[in-house]
Amino acid sequence: MAEAFLHYLWQFQYFAKQNLLTTTGEVIRIFETGNRNTHAGPDFLNARVKIGAVEWVGSVEIHVHASGWTDHNHDADEAYENVILHVVWRDDKPVKRNDGSLLPTLELKQRVDEGLVLKYKKLLNAVDSIPCAPSILQVPELTRFSMLDRVLTERLQTKSQEVVAWLQRNLNNWEETCYQLLARNFGFKVNADPFLQLARSLPYKIILKHADKPTQLEALLFGQAGFLSDKKVNDDYVRELQREYTLLAQKYQLEPTQLNKTQWKFLRLRPANFPSVRLAQFAGLLHQRQNLFSRMLETESPAAFRQLIAVEVSAYWKTHYQLGVPAKDEVPSFGERSIDTVLINSVVPLLVAYGKSRDQQVLIDRAVTILQQLPAESNTVTRMWAGLGIKSKTAFDSQALLELNNNFCSKRRCLDCSMGASLLKPLR
Repeated sequence: MAEAFLHYLWQFQYFAKQNLLTTTGEVIRIFETGNRNTHAGPDFLNARVKIGAVEWVGSVEIHVHASGWTDHNHDADEAYENVILHVVWRDDKPVKRNDGSLLPTLELKQRVDEGLVLKYKKLLNAVDSIPCAPSILQVPELTRFSMLDRVLTERLQTKSQEVVAWLQRNLNNWEETCYQLLARNFGFKVNADPFLQLARSLPYKIILKHADKPTQLEALLFGQAGFLSDKKVNDDYVRELQREYTLLAQKYQLEPTQLNKTQWKFLRLRPANFPSVRLAQFAGLLHQRQNLFSRMLETESPAAFRQLIAVEVSAYWKTHYQLGVPAKDEVPSFGERSIDTVLINSVVPLLVAYGKSRDQQVLIDRAVTILQQLPAESNTVTRMWAGLGIKSKTAFDSQALLELNNNFCSKRRCLDCSMGASLLKPLR
């Protein structure tokens, strides 16, 4: 038995309430179950309960065993002095208040339908990645839609909070924060960490000073990334970058924070996804779209956002996947799927974070519109849901399903999920 299940039983009152008594025989009448408390303190706040002849307003605390009260040191915590009812699965020990009086206790063990308990245990112990997989289509469509709306909102909130944390680290510089977030996402999953480390070791103010000079910009990025350390490469372009980086690194004292080429991952990547190609594309973006965050705030339609991120690489990188190694065919451009990924993971969180910080709902709505008009992502999670009959039509759907999978299904938070709670709802 888990406390989360008892929270669920209490919140929705899924137990027999006929002849409801405390463990000492006092009659209980429940008027309001209270508000679920997700912070420190009792589990439910502002409950209203009549015990015997007295009506109480206060908190409700829930434990699997009554002895959990003392095991968790609630008897020594002033935050629990206003608890009016102790709800437990099994009353294994009388609990007293600080003044020595017994804390009214309600035992649920004999009041819950065994079928409901079995359904909960079956869901909790399911071997499927999505616990409710066999029954998901039994959930009303409206319940599914409302849950997806909820988790998408939570995902945007979490991502915007991450942006704000970066912003504080960057002394409230939105352009610097935008630059770092874009860098991480140009690394996609495999090279996200070294890309972010690169951006943090090469401040945006330095980038801006050389953004109008493509060769110097590429020298800064490739040199600081550690790609120019091989002096044996017989290539005029590489030698030019090496010369430029030597001067710039000395000027800005960059060498102590320079990355090592071994930090970058090439293995099992298609050539178009090589970090060297992504660096060239990132350089193109920084050259052609200076002060990008300010431009984002002025952009409105998803199509215009796509155009903002769609950039050309320099001539060298149209014929090379790696420094000093000519490609057999022309290197593909930064494709639509890659652009959409950057929009979803960089532009959308930035708009939401800025909109919230400036109380500009129009920017938050614009971010949601981008997700609603971009095609759904295709990955192992979305394909898993599609196999169950829950298909993503837009990025709004796929982002919601990712959040649902990562923070509910994989953590077995079925009772916090509207769909799981719907399947557990006892038959009347």
